[in-house]
Amino acid sequence: MIRKTIAIAGIALVAAGTAWGKDDLMQRARAAFKPVPATAPVLKDNKGNVDRLQLGKMLFFEPRLSASYLISCNTCHNVGLGGADLQETSTGHGWQKGPRNAPTVLNSVYNIAQFWDGRAPDLAAQAKGPVQASVEMNNKPEQVVATLKSIPGYVKLFAKAFPGEKDPVTFDNMAKAIELFEATLITPDSPFDKYLKGNDKALNAKEKEGLALFMGKGCGACHGGVNMGGTGYFPFGVKEAPGADLRPPGDVGRFNVTNTEADKYAYKAPSLRNIALTPPYFHTGKIWKLKDAVAVMGSAQLGIKLNDDETDKITAFLLTLNGRQPKVEYPILPEGSDSTPKPVLK
Repeated sequence: MIRKTIAIAGIALVAAGTAWGKDDLMQRARAAFKPVPATAPVLKDNKGNVDRLQLGKMLFFEPRLSASYLISCNTCHNVGLGGADLQETSTGHGWQKGPRNAPTVLNSVYNIAQFWDGRAPDLAAQAKGPVQASVEMNNKPEQVVATLKSIPGYVKLFAKAFPGEKDPVTFDNMAKAIELFEATLITPDSPFDKYLKGNDKALNAKEKEGLALFMGKGCGACHGGVNMGGTGYFPFGVKEAPGADLRPPGDVGRFNVTNTEADKYAYKAPSLRNIALTPPYFHTGKIWKLKDAVAVMGSAQLGIKLNDDETDKITAFLLTLNGRQPKVEYPILPEGSDSTPKPVLK
């Protein structure tokens, strides 16, 4: 049903054109997109407390969660770099390269699921993945727990963060704490958000033309809602299969999760929030210029060749999606003890 929607919506919107009046453009935009809220959402199964939030922040920056003591969550999801790492694919344990580009952590709480193929239902499940992946942090849950329990400062923090639990230092609780912190990494108040809230002057004429094209060509069918993406899975190559550099034959996307033929080469539509801050693009990270990525999407997903003027205007609109970046003070991490395991570099 989702895939039919993108095709139908794309055809209908292209047929409708982009000659919309000022009020009509804003009204249509409000129907398709929502501004990023000013405050972080309350997690249904992880409401937490101040101590859990502080613990999660520390663990997000904690390299001792990795076997080498060199890699933290922030390594690949750098909050100072738009929540990403500016790599085609991330560099992990022993200088290994991961198979896919690291998505931004910013606003990720609004995604339907995590990872390009949606294999993690929430941020807590996602937090466990890289810790255990051999090409990333290369660690094991029992080793992580042993390390955390050997650090007196963390033992105290876990007890405060998970009060009443007999054994609060667990791998699950580590993930819950990280999830709570990551949920606060939101970027409200972008120029486009201000436009959606009624400030017509928040976008200039070229940016509005880009918005009209973005909707008129059908881009919003996959990149809608609060996060302008992240809410559905779509085949990469709806109209025209990209080259093997952009869609390697060996990476079949969500098919590996569902084993459903229709999900071959399908991926979660990435959020376009702060997109200008997070090159390179696509799950392969092979495209470095945003304008080039726009052109690829026109041919691959919509079956149209966007001209230079159209790509310029759509790109100008996408630049208005940069929100207020979260200011995160780097935490001072607790010192280890004589029983803290030693790092493993090989």
